[in-house]
Amino acid sequence: MEMINEYHRPFWMPNKHLETILPALFRKVKNIAMQRERLELTDGDFLDLDWKRGEGKHLVIICHGMEGSSDRPYMLGMAKAMHSMDLDVLAWNYRGCSGEINRLPRFYHSGATEDLDTIITHALKRNPAYHISLIGFSLGGNLILKFMGERGSKLRTEITGALAISVPLDLAACCQVIDMPSRTVYAQRFLRSLLKKVKDKEAKIPGSMPIQDLGKIKSLRSFDDYITGPLHGFRDAADYYQQCSAIGFLQDIAVPTYIVNAINDPFLAPSCLPAPDRFSNTNLHLLYPKHGGHVGFSYKRINAFNVIENLAIQIWKERFLEHSK
Repeated sequence: MEMINEYHRPFWMPNKHLETILPALFRKVKNIAMQRERLELTDGDFLDLDWKRGEGKHLVIICHGMEGSSDRPYMLGMAKAMHSMDLDVLAWNYRGCSGEINRLPRFYHSGATEDLDTIITHALKRNPAYHISLIGFSLGGNLILKFMGERGSKLRTEITGALAISVPLDLAACCQVIDMPSRTVYAQRFLRSLLKKVKDKEAKIPGSMPIQDLGKIKSLRSFDDYITGPLHGFRDAADYYQQCSAIGFLQDIAVPTYIVNAINDPFLAPSCLPAPDRFSNTNLHLLYPKHGGHVGFSYKRINAFNVIENLAIQIWKERFLEHSK
């Protein structure tokens, strides 16, 4: 994959933080109107899905990052790139991420693969002929990798491959990185959003949230200790990280899968750049460009297809299409 191996950031993004922040703030993706569907779940909750129809044979399911949504520039950019090949595209919102608080006390988390499985089942009910590719950003990348590794050789045959970008493969180590003083701007932004959701959920469902602990939450690790872990059946943050980190599932992935983690990603720990020879799994393709930041990878024009979107087009044409025949 020469285009990613030879990628160099634009001169006007001279460091990893600008590579990460500028596309998130200023990228605009036009001409990609999506069609919203609300999927009612058997547990009484719901998921909001955004569709863009194409030729109806191949579907790309795109998963967003922590506190993201289907309308973020990186999601719309990838949707537009995939739809440019006349593929069907499904960009979905995790519980509580579509602009409306979900109905149950639970939220989403890095290992909630049951919701992804529900999305795939729903898509195949609508079109049993689909060949499906998965794309995940950051937390969404961890989600799809864990999903495929959990199932191993029993993965649905309709799933042809996956692309995971800027993935926190080692959740504990990445949480330690993002809670560093030099990453405060990122950690505090996530915390503000997460804590607001906790308060909104408590207002909607009184008694559902441990609001007595909110004053103790000063970091993402403490949020996972007091909220994410216990709320979703884990003992604490350490248990959650150990059970849900994708790095423990990579060996068992049974379809062609590409992981793109920039060496200068400000969110990732060194353990998220494992040596290629660590795994004997020939389905894994580990790509580590020097630059890119976190979900950045811009070319000279910030609103053009970025290097990841062009890579996705290349991979799909060369690998996934052939695998799905």
